[in-house]
Amino acid sequence: MKIGFVSLGCPKNLVDTEVMLGLAEQAGHEVTNRADGADVIVVNTCAFIDKAKEESIETILEMARHKQNGTCRRLVVTGCLAERYKADLRQEMPEIDVVLGTDGVPDIVRALNEQPQGSGTQVQLFRNHLEATSSAPSVKQLKYLYDADTPRRRTTASHLAYVKVAEGCDYSCAFCIIPTLRGGYRSRSPDSIVNEARTMAERGVKELILISQDTTMYGLDRNDRGALSRLLHALNDIDGLEWIRLLYLYPTTIGADTIDAIADCDKVCNYIDLPLQHAADRLLKRMGRPGTRMSYERLLESIRHRIPEVALRTTFIVGFPGETDEDFRELCDFIEDVRFDHIGVFTYSHEEGTRAFTLTDDVSSDTKARRRQELMLRQRKIVERRQAERVGQKIRVLVEGRSKEHPLVVQARWAGQAPEIDPVTYLTECDPSQFSPGRLVDAEILGSHDYDLLARPLP
Repeated sequence: MKIGFVSLGCPKNLVDTEVMLGLAEQAGHEVTNRADGADVIVVNTCAFIDKAKEESIETILEMARHKQNGTCRRLVVTGCLAERYKADLRQEMPEIDVVLGTDGVPDIVRALNEQPQGSGTQVQLFRNHLEATSSAPSVKQLKYLYDADTPRRRTTASHLAYVKVAEGCDYSCAFCIIPTLRGGYRSRSPDSIVNEARTMAERGVKELILISQDTTMYGLDRNDRGALSRLLHALNDIDGLEWIRLLYLYPTTIGADTIDAIADCDKVCNYIDLPLQHAADRLLKRMGRPGTRMSYERLLESIRHRIPEVALRTTFIVGFPGETDEDFRELCDFIEDVRFDHIGVFTYSHEEGTRAFTLTDDVSSDTKARRRQELMLRQRKIVERRQAERVGQKIRVLVEGRSKEHPLVVQARWAGQAPEIDPVTYLTECDPSQFSPGRLVDAEILGSHDYDLLARPLP
């Protein structure tokens, strides 16, 4: 059969999609990127926040139309929304034939082949039911964890790959439902990760990005302290890899050994993605987040002392229930003091199934939007100053190809820019045809345009 896949959400979800693609191909199916030509359509959903759930629902509705039009025989829904609302999806969206939760990735071939479970003619909107649900389910005992031998078809650029080092989460942040959707934290074995990385390097991957819900917790679930540091050293020895990047590090599990490994391993990017969510101690405690503003500042100072050229990224939530003007002022002061290279700012949304869902002292939508805008304006000025300081510096960039927006320039990234989530570096004063994707190039920073850097290749 011809199978069409739609993957939504984060890179962790993308890895699951790539595994399902690999399993489908191994079973003899053909993968197509045309939904109107697919016999079966699979939608791998996200359910982290309201916007993600809305996107998932809209995508299911869109794909269901292909079934109604007779071009698709079966609709399969997988991922986080499926994990959270298995029974409800079947009842409220009769066009869905099979629902697989996050633990059901290995069952995708069965889902592609089994007979449809429903035959409804109209897809009902599911939003009202989601908004009305307020129970807080316990963390599920999920077990799924892929390994180096699991079939996988990568969908990223040939020089880039994500590797999930662990699944699940053991934290209990008040605003987050991930432990319910993904289960408790469980690490892959070091050998499995190294073997997968070695295979990818042999296939031309230059940049390997390690991901999990908390990458710095790797190995701690097995009482294997120092596991991440040893893993980085082992990956650093793999021929062919050029960059190794870590995403989703946590302020209370990033130890000195990990920081030392980032500093000492020449292939590990001097880039630390440290989601902090806030800086006011009162809000951090209410969010169920570890650490305090003082502990964060000490950690960031020690990181910069050990890795002077480090690029720092973080994310914040504004408008969490009970956030006062004073709390927000403290957050603004914090980013001015620390001067992050990249920040992402989200406005809080009530998510059913979380501890924060029952809080009643919500912040108005207008205030949330205003606070987000102010924080981003402050960050923009910080970035402008930092970019001005970089003019004339020599950097090494990874070429991504011709820019879609500017076909006469080359789009690239330096080690301080992660794909998809960060700005890029544009190479000018060059012939784009001479710079193939995946090539590493030395360049000199000339200036900036908005958040992006402008540079010229060096001879």
